Amino acid sequence: MNNTDLLDSFFNKKQISINRGGIFDVQPGNLPENFDFDRIEGLMIGLAAGDSLGVSTESMPPGLRRVVYGEIKDYFSRWFGGKHVGYPSDDTQLAFWTLDQMIKDGGLDPEKLSKRFSSERIFGIGRTVIKFLYNYKLRKLPWYKCGPRSAGNGALMRIAPMVIPYLKTGDKQMWVDTALSAMITHNDSGSISACLSFVNIIWQVLKMDSPPEPSWWIDTYINTAKDLEINHTYRAKSRKFRGYEGTIHEFVDKHVRETYERDIPTFDACKAWGSSAYLLETVPSVLYILMKHGNDPEEAIIRAINDTFDNDTIGAIVGAVVGALHGKKGIPKRWIENLSGRTSKDDDGKIFEILERAKNNFYI
Repeated sequence: MNNTDLLDSFFNKKQISINRGGIFDVQPGNLPENFDFDRIEGLMIGLAAGDSLGVSTESMPPGLRRVVYGEIKDYFSRWFGGKHVGYPSDDTQLAFWTLDQMIKDGGLDPEKLSKRFSSERIFGIGRTVIKFLYNYKLRKLPWYKCGPRSAGNGALMRIAPMVIPYLKTGDKQMWVDTALSAMITHNDSGSISACLSFVNIIWQVLKMDSPPEPSWWIDTYINTAKDLEINHTYRAKSRKFRGYEGTIHEFVDKHVRETYERDIPTFDACKAWGSSAYLLETVPSVLYILMKHGNDPEEAIIRAINDTFDNDTIGAIVGAVVGALHGKKGIPKRWIENLSGRTSKDDDGKIFEILERAKNNFYI
């Protein structure tokens, strides 16, 4: 059974936690004839750089982080003697394992990707992925029954490479593969819709010669997510928005838009709604940073690293998007040169090798 038929069967049996939204019938469209693989290098290196810049102070309150470390603009590692080298967490690992596996398989094979995720040590593994591994490895469930209904950001952080097999074709199969890939670990309305929305954003910015207007980011997200989300019971945890209950895209439409109109700094905005691994906090934080700083890739990533709580993952997502928009040339050279390029304990340079193989398989 091919992936399209597989996804259709999940919709028919209500085994996937989203609506069959209009995006599944839309062709993404071809990239420009002069499209340069530099943009894909930017996408994936931006993800790895954002992750590595944030991982040493992950889950540290931004105010405390500022007091202890000041403004973080470069790598440092608490685990490797304070070296100014970028080491990965699970964000980089799972994103590049996804790309590596798709190169080997010629596209997405959900079963083989599930097996790949369960075959190596994951750095800083999240609770939802732990549950996936328990279901897959110990309970021996089929891959499509292993992903919990969790609105954590663990699928969104690794979803960027789903565009890469479609660089030549721009085929709507990309949406199918994105939904299936997301479903592996997070079979949740908010998560799968966020993954599809951000893959669409990435595809659109790959076509752009200049940054879009600030409102474009949230308008594009909302237009994709609004007919995908089925869970209307996400509740805000922050004090300021504690009464909110609804979908993620509705929160973005009302509160992120209003916050931008008031020109609130990213630090204060992310503090107000929270910036944890909960997607009702991650998605607003990422979109707001892109609205405020999408025209400046270095500043966008720096704000993600300094102004948010789950800063390695928010940094990875922001880094992927601005990397796709501005290309590898838009990422500071010091971040690229000092990136270890690891995807596991001691495979330095591996991400650059994977990118070269991706170029040969999906671009040239």
